[in-house]
Amino acid sequence: MLVVRRLALCLVVLCLVATTAIAAPRTDRCVILVSVDGLAHFYRQDPRADMPTLRRLAAEGAQTAGMRCSFPTVTWPNHTTLVTGVVPAVHGVIGNNYVDRSTGKPVALIPDPLFDKDEIVKVPTIYDAAHAAGLKTVGIVWPASRNARSLDLTVPDMYGDGWTRFGTQSWLAELRAEGLPVDMQAAWCKAATGGVQRDWLYTRMARQAIQKHSPNLLLIHLVETDHVEHRAGPRSDDAYWAVSYADDRIRDLVEGVENSPLRGKTTIFICSDHGFFPITKDIRPNVVLAQLGLIDKAKGGKRSAFVLSQGGGAAVYILDDARRDQIAQQLRDQLGHLEGVEAVIESKDFGKIGQARREDDPHGADMWLAAKRNYSFTDSTDGDNPVVPRQSAAGTHGYLPSHDDLLATCVMWGAGIQPGAKLDTVSNLDVAPTIARLLGIELPTAQGKVMADALAP
Repeated sequence: MLVVRRLALCLVVLCLVATTAIAAPRTDRCVILVSVDGLAHFYRQDPRADMPTLRRLAAEGAQTAGMRCSFPTVTWPNHTTLVTGVVPAVHGVIGNNYVDRSTGKPVALIPDPLFDKDEIVKVPTIYDAAHAAGLKTVGIVWPASRNARSLDLTVPDMYGDGWTRFGTQSWLAELRAEGLPVDMQAAWCKAATGGVQRDWLYTRMARQAIQKHSPNLLLIHLVETDHVEHRAGPRSDDAYWAVSYADDRIRDLVEGVENSPLRGKTTIFICSDHGFFPITKDIRPNVVLAQLGLIDKAKGGKRSAFVLSQGGGAAVYILDDARRDQIAQQLRDQLGHLEGVEAVIESKDFGKIGQARREDDPHGADMWLAAKRNYSFTDSTDGDNPVVPRQSAAGTHGYLPSHDDLLATCVMWGAGIQPGAKLDTVSNLDVAPTIARLLGIELPTAQGKVMADALAP
């Protein structure tokens, strides 16, 4: 009996030690979350995709069979899910934009032109938790992070004077003194091919932060792959160049880590926010709404309903409260039969797609539409035909995340990662809690789970 009691006591002590270890912030560790915007998982198996760095990291670290994204599969909500571990209905960034019900007009969330982070993100982020635990945090053009008080060094994902107004001025001065052209951000954002220079700059800013400031958490968003795929389409010659260029930038980050004070104590997550579909036709639901008399096309005309595009998804807003049920029935029938529409998702089913209902969030839609491959929604009311061929092929995202080509990338490498680990398809809800585990901090609001199979014992 005494032996049993001693064993029980030992187990209690071990549990307490383990809990303490998990809860103790790891000031000697660094986690880098790299988002390569638009880097679809399918490129990792594609022999035309020249990505030696990413493939090496996947072989040496942990790789997944893809990562399911949040709907709509667009940039702002999915980046916010990556750092919160919750669906858009919970974190509040429900799309790249939303409709103001009082005006009937779209309100932009991308690229943070109006709101600070605390005004739109409703739950704690991983960088909030890290900062609160006394860890040092860095954010480089991370979406929905404008004026985030818990980022010690930051530049927002903004155009124009965004860096001057909301960036960390002491860090920008330091980078200028070291010869980095941080004042070119505004000009490069305007240039058609400016994403090339931007990604080059962002990785060098990250490398400087890693080597001179020893952050415990660094978030970086690379943009050019997404730009190219929108213009030329996925699996195009230009897209293959873009993913190779992104791989070179990942190499820059790895080299920066290898020459940093926390070499051997750094973990890198290479993720993306969505995959991509090619598009050859545009769907214009608002043409149908105009034909039904729900949109007055005259300047300043009344809108009883409006459909807001999110690429391969679209949010339907019913703005006439008195006729809500009648209009909803009209739109279910009319829009559900449009060429290229895969699904009409009603409010009662929003839980299945992680979206906010109007009753719970004034920004929430009344209905969502999802397009089929090769089709993309637009906001246009032009013409009489609601489905028209595009003048040139291109690419987009926003579709239901169940499609294989919409799976995002997720590779983990470095300290604390089990070499050679292979995971099934994971959810982007799981990234933030896994980072929290590596940093020894808590993120109790996360809905995702720790990717335990990726972690070293």
